Amino acid sequence: MENGNKYSIEVVPKIPRKLLRLEELANNLWYSWDRPTRSIFAQLHPKLWDVAGHNPKVFLRRVDEHRLQEAAENQAFLTNYNRVLASYDSYHNDPPKLEGQEQFKNGDLIAYFCAEFGLHESFPIYSGGLGILAGDHCKAASDLNLPFVAVGFLYRQGYFTQRINADGNQLVHYNAADFDDLPVTPAVRDDGSPAHFSLEMPGRKIEVRVWQARVGHITLYLLDTDLDSNSESDRNITYQLYGGDRHMRIQQEIVLGIGGVRALAEVGLKPTVWHINEGHAAFLILERIRELIAQGLDFASALEAVAVNTVFTTHTPVPAGHDHFAHEMIMDYFSHFWPQLGIEAEHFFDLGRDPDNIHEFNMTSLAVRGSRHQNGVSRIHGDVSSGICRKLWPQIEPDENPMDYITNGVHVPTFLALEWADLFDRHLGGEWRNHLHDPAFWSRIDDIPDQQFWSVRQSLKSQMLYGIRHRLSLQHARNHGGEAHLDRLLKYCNADDPSVLTIGFARRFATYKRANLLFHDLDWLREITGDKDRPVLFVFAGKAHPADTPGHDLIRQVHGVANMPEFEGKVLLVEGYDLGLARRLVAGVDVWLNTPVYPMEASGTSGMKAGINGTLNLSVLDGWWGEGYDGTNGWAIKPAPDHFDEHKKYHEDSRTLYELLQDHVIPAYYNQSKMGYSHEWIKLAKRSMATIIPHFSASRQVGEYVSKFYLPAGKQGLVYAQDGYRAARELAQWKARVAASWPDIALRRLDAPLKRINFGETIHVEVAVRLNGLGPEDVRVEMLLGRSRSISHSKACMPFKFECSGQVGDEHVFVLDMQPELCGRLGYQVRVYPDHELLTHPHETGLMAWL
Repeated sequence: MENGNKYSIEVVPKIPRKLLRLEELANNLWYSWDRPTRSIFAQLHPKLWDVAGHNPKVFLRRVDEHRLQEAAENQAFLTNYNRVLASYDSYHNDPPKLEGQEQFKNGDLIAYFCAEFGLHESFPIYSGGLGILAGDHCKAASDLNLPFVAVGFLYRQGYFTQRINADGNQLVHYNAADFDDLPVTPAVRDDGSPAHFSLEMPGRKIEVRVWQARVGHITLYLLDTDLDSNSESDRNITYQLYGGDRHMRIQQEIVLGIGGVRALAEVGLKPTVWHINEGHAAFLILERIRELIAQGLDFASALEAVAVNTVFTTHTPVPAGHDHFAHEMIMDYFSHFWPQLGIEAEHFFDLGRDPDNIHEFNMTSLAVRGSRHQNGVSRIHGDVSSGICRKLWPQIEPDENPMDYITNGVHVPTFLALEWADLFDRHLGGEWRNHLHDPAFWSRIDDIPDQQFWSVRQSLKSQMLYGIRHRLSLQHARNHGGEAHLDRLLKYCNADDPSVLTIGFARRFATYKRANLLFHDLDWLREITGDKDRPVLFVFAGKAHPADTPGHDLIRQVHGVANMPEFEGKVLLVEGYDLGLARRLVAGVDVWLNTPVYPMEASGTSGMKAGINGTLNLSVLDGWWGEGYDGTNGWAIKPAPDHFDEHKKYHEDSRTLYELLQDHVIPAYYNQSKMGYSHEWIKLAKRSMATIIPHFSASRQVGEYVSKFYLPAGKQGLVYAQDGYRAARELAQWKARVAASWPDIALRRLDAPLKRINFGETIHVEVAVRLNGLGPEDVRVEMLLGRSRSISHSKACMPFKFECSGQVGDEHVFVLDMQPELCGRLGYQVRVYPDHELLTHPHETGLMAWL
């Protein structure tokens, strides 16, 4: 009998009237950090909830109607449901929470641009750390009820899902999303029509549709080119995250930057502050300049008006990691654009010209030149970024250039396990949620009984081990492994007895992250893991970029060690790393291992997520851990000296790792009392939580962006825009005059330097400065005074301003009388740099001359 045609039809259940707001909950990513919301969906059908990938919209389309009807009559379910709605409504009616800070005004609006957003595993438009950081930034902005919108891509495929085969090869699978399954709706204009616009590409125009997603209080706008009106190649622009060649990358960045500005205009929004999170969106600077020139400004004035309220955050610790495009490519893609700016092609290219490769257009260079607020994402990374970008302010020392830092944080409600929240409610009271930034409050964590603290730790570990067993069992069966071998693999992965010391390493497999540092000396590792009375379990997870061959090699290396007879069951490699697995691991393992090459870890946030859950960090002192480690809250691998070669650094760091494991970590864990736990370990874990929660939350991070950047940028932007952008025009003209005069600026000393004075006596210094047409009001002449050993570091010195006493010929005389407040051998230098009241940063011109 021949089979006939097969048809499919989807039958969507009708939601009972009592439960109608389930759809509202499913369409607001508030569920991504509110576990009670997710739990009411899971209660309806736990197995389907897992099959649906914890996606509320998919779940509501597939759940049997009789389950909904039964739930609508189940008083216990309705009680939980109504409790969730009450919490949801209370949250969304909250006023802004900028305690102790100046508030935003009506009309203020921050627009935050990023190429990826990691909000929840059910919304796969992220690949890793950058996206999860952006997602946490949005969540914290919602918690603070900021006037805030975000702009990104609605990828049809997003990032890949991962499988690992029996040979340790990463297998990449892309799954095209049905947008009906995602928490998005079409964005509309003020008149209710769908929001869409066109963009120019070489020889054609493309159409872009705008979607929106609700993230608590805030809206995330997402761009989509997968439209019938576009060619197949143009439809692919927003199809895949970080896919394709250089042409695909520049097209994506044009859509994100230029298209993002147009998208916000389409929906009637006028941001007052623009935040470029990594250089992918830097082309927004060009579009904003174009808009102002169309209103009558000249190019230089428009650049000042745009830059003053633009914030740029860089996350990349190496120059090669910054996006750049060849001269020919920029000329091809923007030949229609620079005439609209009233400038020549090379002047346009200068906006992004890479100081180290003048034939390359660098997106970081464009972002820096088109912004006045720049930052790295940790103290160490701020210093690294100051060095990387130093040539953009050529005469300014890196420690004084405008590159600042704000250390990343994590969204505590998302990553703090519910069990901890319940324990805090019982012992600290519900007000702990309002004290996330208060170190004194978190010292009260010591008052929690050790037994209860340990019980939560073990419960979370048990849940994690259960999840790992499930994943590895499926992985093993798919790879045709035998049952007996599976038992060997899982011998320490026992959810019923979670007593084994468990150490986790989960992040992107990139060479600089050194997942293989643990395997540098396998004999030493064999000794560490060989004690049957003190077993150790290492859990690895993570993805390598599909094009990163060395990253794939690292996965194979971990897989190879895991399959050595002496390490079977002691080293596990878990496939399918995503946000869901990450939440389990950071809360469940005992130790979080991080071994990057110093100083390549810009910030890192996975260790923060672990630390807030009482997991102890064992990490290289890089990124955030350089600020977080205090000697009592985990363990630190001090980086090997810079003068060591790479091989010796690797050897030294691995030796430190083995010594810490053997001499500190394992003994501390297994130093257990008759109660079955180590008091020493619990003291460390409590200290981890007490120090990390108040200092590394996303709400602290976003609060710093508000005070350091958002509020000042909005204010300065308003000043520049008044009276037809009078201030922007004035500053642009002044900068042009200064730039023309500066090459011939010169200083000479008029007085004879003193060798020794008594404390309390006055130093009198006179210098003559040839200003080459500038006035004394255009510059600041300054002495830097400090200890002799610190005089080479400008920030370590005290500045003293000279006053102009007159003019002699073509030179102006500047004098300073000052009494040093220090004794001993001091050093001082004299310098001059441009000065104007409208400057955002005193050194933004990049110009300085020294005596």
